Amino acid sequence: MTLDQLRVFVAVAERQHVTRAAQALGIAQSAASQALAALEARHGTALFHRVGRGVELSEAGRVFLGEARAVLAQVEAADRLLRDLGGAARGSLIVKASQTIASYWLPRHLVALRRACPELEILVGIGNTAEVARAIDQGEADLGFIEGDIDSGSLVALPVARDQLVIVTHPEDPWIGSPPPGLQALGDHPWVLREAGSGTRSVFEHALIAAGGRLEDLPVALVLPSNEAVRAAVEAGLGATALSASVAAPSLEAGLLRVVPLSLPDRAFRVIHHARRPPSRAATTLLDLIRTRRVATK
Repeated sequence: MTLDQLRVFVAVAERQHVTRAAQALGIAQSAASQALAALEARHGTALFHRVGRGVELSEAGRVFLGEARAVLAQVEAADRLLRDLGGAARGSLIVKASQTIASYWLPRHLVALRRACPELEILVGIGNTAEVARAIDQGEADLGFIEGDIDSGSLVALPVARDQLVIVTHPEDPWIGSPPPGLQALGDHPWVLREAGSGTRSVFEHALIAAGGRLEDLPVALVLPSNEAVRAAVEAGLGATALSASVAAPSLEAGLLRVVPLSLPDRAFRVIHHARRPPSRAATTLLDLIRTRRVATK
């Protein structure tokens, strides 16, 4: 078994197509097919089922995929370590962050990293908390930044900032100008929420539970996959929502939303990395810049 065979296997598994995988790897389609055939023949195991013009993972292939990704991630970590030993941070840093962090908090820190390491390529992906944790666990990113809680023995999570959630609604909502309802009485009002797996939704749900309520008791009018979509729906008068104060700020300043005076707990923004893959020099540099800025603003 070679690393090239593992790379071909993972690329084909992710695309379910040999030709597209070969194109992504910059090799001939015949070379990709030969690598797969050699891997399967050596171990006497079919990793794919050929279906029409594409392929599907077999049961053995599905089991093997996680191990193959882990090996390639470890190789990449070793390669980064050797590059780091050679001098200043260079090469690439892959970061994946949840939406609120990627859009409102992280950019200024990435700008500082870019200025400190001009030769470094910085790649950023966006996903909800669950998707970010999965990317770090599978070695698809070096660092993750999340808003919600995770439960994984393979990941290390450290707080890097605090964020405040607020409940907002349309300025003409009956709640505005009336005595604020308690968290237990929010079921009398339609709601717009982020999707399951988002940190914003998770923190709001925990606040409800702490107050004796349940998310299942809320009349949810819409579930949307982004902060901006949620904010726009609430601006249009559909209902109320819980958002990061930084996300709601532009609409509050423009008078398009109003805050419902209900206290929600603040939450931690956390950075996560894999417990068995120490952060690269580039990742460590970014974390040092974040810590320095955090201390300077206290």
